[in-house]
Amino acid sequence: MKKDAKIYVAGHRGLVGSAIWNCLKEKKYTNIIGRTHHELDLMDPIAVKQFFDEEQPEYVFLAAAHVGGIMANNIYRADFIYRNLQIQQNVIGESFRHSVKKLLFLGSTCIYPRDAEQPMKEESLLTGPLEYTNEPYAIAKIAGLKMCESFNLQYGTNYIAVMPTNLYGPNDNFDLERSHVLPAMIRKIHLGKCLFNNDLETIRKDLNKRPVEGINGNSTNDEILQILEKYGITGQHVTLWGTGSPMREFLWSEEMADACIFIMENVNFNDLKGETKEIRNCHINIGTGKDISIKNLAAHIVNTIGYKGNLFFDHSKPDGTMKKLTDVTKLQALGWKHRIDIEEGIEKIYDWYIHEL
Repeated sequence: MKKDAKIYVAGHRGLVGSAIWNCLKEKKYTNIIGRTHHELDLMDPIAVKQFFDEEQPEYVFLAAAHVGGIMANNIYRADFIYRNLQIQQNVIGESFRHSVKKLLFLGSTCIYPRDAEQPMKEESLLTGPLEYTNEPYAIAKIAGLKMCESFNLQYGTNYIAVMPTNLYGPNDNFDLERSHVLPAMIRKIHLGKCLFNNDLETIRKDLNKRPVEGINGNSTNDEILQILEKYGITGQHVTLWGTGSPMREFLWSEEMADACIFIMENVNFNDLKGETKEIRNCHINIGTGKDISIKNLAAHIVNTIGYKGNLFFDHSKPDGTMKKLTDVTKLQALGWKHRIDIEEGIEKIYDWYIHEL
């Protein structure tokens, strides 16, 4: 990509998109464009076509998605498959119709079978059943991956799909109902610390920034205490979902962005398709190749935040897949490797969270 090429980052305000946007700027790309959801509804095919007609981007990072944690994925199943399919259909379709030179599609490692051999290789895609709780989202992402692959094979386009592991970092979603495990734990344990210290002023500040089910910093003490208790936060303990046994891999979002731009600059579809008759599994895992148990992750967060109360795990709640670790052999062979491990990352994301209040 030339430094003045017009680059469209779809979803540039989210965790993934904002990291890519900032990384492009740091690498001196000068012609980056984005639209907020208010400015452009990516589920509206007419609006997306008009945007591509007007802007004519040369490169596209498709980081826009409807995302959430285990609870949201399980409850809002229709939203997760419908919204993501619609977004992908519109952006990839208009990229093709407007002869975009290269597109990067961001998926998720939840595309792999529930019982996939660990660490998960790209070749394990579609070899077994998916994890039930996030099956609709995973199917949408598999469809996006296959759409990119199919356009490449039929029309000679250069669309690359990457599958990042669990991400965390600046602009993450800390909503207690819909967020992923790490940001949810950060916020719950932070609020638990405040409540343990009887620091209602900081709790009100937090709820003003991110209300919970309509409860904000202007709500009564009773309303605040009731909503916190609903999410497992009391003056003496914080309760987390599951047993704490599942193993998870986490990647700092800014490193994911660096990997994505590295791939856009250095890797083409022809480098990935191999010489076999049946071309498939051309996507690339992005991760660290290291994992940690949820229980140990929680312990690191407790130590970083300085929480002195009790931490409980609710075994009646689902754990999800017991182990999810990516095989990053392909990515490392292409020339990229992570640098920030989880202990340093927890400190970085908590510092960011506190400074954003």
